[in-house]
Amino acid sequence: MGSAITCQLARQGAKVVAIDQFTPPHTHGSTHGESRITRQAVGEGLALVPLVMRSHQLWREMEAQTGEVLLNACGGLLIAREGESAALHGLNDFFGRTFHAANTFGIAHERLDAADIAARYPQFVLGGDEVAYFEPGAGVLYPEACVQAQLMLAARHGATLNFGETVQHISINGGRARVETDRARYAPGTTIVAAGAWTPQLLPSLAATLIVRRQVMHWFALDDTMPLASTYMPGNFPVFIWLWGSDEGASFYGFPDIGADGEVRAIKVATEQTEHATTPEAINRTVSAAETAAMYARHVAGKLRGVTAQSVRTATCLYTVAPAANFIIDRLPEAHDVIVVSACSGHGFKHSAGIGEAVAQMAMKKLTPAVLKPFGFAASSGMTA
Repeated sequence: MGSAITCQLARQGAKVVAIDQFTPPHTHGSTHGESRITRQAVGEGLALVPLVMRSHQLWREMEAQTGEVLLNACGGLLIAREGESAALHGLNDFFGRTFHAANTFGIAHERLDAADIAARYPQFVLGGDEVAYFEPGAGVLYPEACVQAQLMLAARHGATLNFGETVQHISINGGRARVETDRARYAPGTTIVAAGAWTPQLLPSLAATLIVRRQVMHWFALDDTMPLASTYMPGNFPVFIWLWGSDEGASFYGFPDIGADGEVRAIKVATEQTEHATTPEAINRTVSAAETAAMYARHVAGKLRGVTAQSVRTATCLYTVAPAANFIIDRLPEAHDVIVVSACSGHGFKHSAGIGEAVAQMAMKKLTPAVLKPFGFAASSGMTA
C-alpha cells in the first residue's frame, strides 16, 4: 500500500516523502513470497470489485512504463462442493458471492462441474461432487516486482524515498500530526500511515480494533515424472482457492510452478489461521517440520496429484485483520490530516494499485473518493477509531 500510494502521489505532482524502517521489497511484513492471487470477482464484497478492476489496468500501465512483468493472467479457479455453503474470510457462501460479483460487474467467467475440472486440470484429485468458478482474467501478481516498479516510478516522478529510517512516534496536537523518526522530525500537510502490522503501535487508538496474525507459506516439491499435460506450469495450471469443506478452516489456496529454471520444481500453497495473534516483534519466523507436515497431511495429500511431501522452503507473513475481515481506509477522527491505510485482513494486495490511486486523490483533494467510502470507520461494522 505504501509503495502504491507513494507512486500515485508522485505521479500527481505531490511533494511526498516515503519512510520505511526496512528497504522494500522486504520479507518482514505482508508483501513477499513471490506470488499473490488476483481475482476480479471477489466474494469478500461488491465494494472491492472496482478497486481490483482498476488495479489490473494500473498493473498493465506500469508494466509498459517499467518493462517489468507484474501480472500473469494464468486464470483462477474457485472450487467448492456442490450444495455446501463454505465460508472464507468470515463470509458464508463465498462461492455464491463470487458468482454474484462476476454477474454484477460483467466479469468473464465459467461454471465448471467436476468432470469439466478433471478434464481441464487433471492435477486436482476430485471426489466427484465439486463445482468451480473459473475466471480467465485472474492470475498471479509478483509482489516484490510490483513494489519495486512502483517505487521506481515514484522516484522517477520526484518522490523522496527514505529507507532504513524508523518512525518512532506520531504525535497529534491540535488536530495536527507530527512524525518523529530515528533521524528527523516531520510536519507534513498530510500523514498517511500504511504500516500494516505496525499500525497498532503507531496509532494506539486502533490497537483494540486490529489483530495481527502469523501466516505460513509452503513450497512442496513436484514429482518430475509427471506427464507434460499434468504439470503445474502457468500455461497448464491456474491459481486456485479450494473450499474442500464447510468449515472456514477447511480450505487452502495455491499457485502454478513459477520457479526459475534450474530450481527444484515446486508449487506454493497456503491456508489461513485465525486463532492466534502476534506482533511484528514477537512473531516466530521459523516454520517447524510439524507445521509443514500438518499442512501437507490436511490440505495437500490426496488433493493435488504429483505434489510430494518434500518441503522446498517455507516463509511467514503477517495479516493485519480488521473486524469482519474488512479494510480500514479513512481519516482519523482526532486528526483529519492523518489517513489510515493497510489493515487489509489478508486479501489486500490485489487491490493495492487501485487503493494507492484513490488514497492519493483523497490526500490531494481533501475529499474521500466514493470507491473508498465503504472502508471508513463509520461504514465498517464493529470498527472504532
